[in-house]
Amino acid sequence: MKFVVNIDRDEDGVWIVNCPAIPGCVSQGTTKDEAIANAQDAIRACLEVRDERGMPLNTRAG
Repeated sequence: MKFVVNIDRDEDGVWIVNCPAIPGCVSQGTTKDEAIANAQDAIRACLEVRDERGMPLNTRAG
């Protein structure tokens, strides 16, 4: 599956990534690459939890 993510930098320079298709799936990193890698891990973890709980895997796949 491919997901669209939003990437922003906060006032402290931390990169924040969220996945709008998976409510609550947010990650961060000190570099953009680290934030993207962390987001990939977060997406996997969120999908695992949703599967375990019988929830839809995503609400809007990209």
